Amino acid sequence: MIMKLRLPVCLRVLIPAVENSVAGNAMRPSDVIDTRKGITVEVGNTDAEGRLVLADALWEASSEQPELLLDFATLTGAARVALGTELPAFFCNQPELLEPLETAMQVATDPLWNLPLHEPYRDLLKSKVADVSNISSGSYGGAITAALFLQEFVKSEIPWIHVDVMAWNLRNLPGRPEGGEVMGMRAMFELINQYVAASGQA
Repeated sequence: MIMKLRLPVCLRVLIPAVENSVAGNAMRPSDVIDTRKGITVEVGNTDAEGRLVLADALWEASSEQPELLLDFATLTGAARVALGTELPAFFCNQPELLEPLETAMQVATDPLWNLPLHEPYRDLLKSKVADVSNISSGSYGGAITAALFLQEFVKSEIPWIHVDVMAWNLRNLPGRPEGGEVMGMRAMFELINQYVAASGQA
């Protein structure tokens, strides 16, 4: 959308895709792996492999000090349990982004729901053998602890929005047929439009 409408934006897209396959050299539970950031991660669950590659992508994206960093991930079932399949959860590290994002959601008719980066839950990601674990020590608040894990790989001064998204419509709705869906993308595009307008480049 940005390229088609020729928005004056320096856009970089990273696709940290991963497949959970078994092989002789595959990671195993309790393995400790190095990350692009330089910190170590204990693999508490090999089914949480997506956040491991996304963590490296976020750190790489942060290296260029972007004005806005967005990620979309089919990350947790916990977000779907909390909000259902049609309302993506999002997390944001800078409260001043919430009002313009709310406006963008309304303009685009593309709703999302803000969940908190509840810092006390960071303790649930502690590891005895690494800097952090890729899963929490409990079964609750899974979308939040996953987002807190990702936050470890984003420089604090960079505005960051993480969208935990189903990316699939289970039923036919107007403009949103059953099947794959870019949930939250319209709202984020409108937010970027706002950035462009505010900078006087529109």
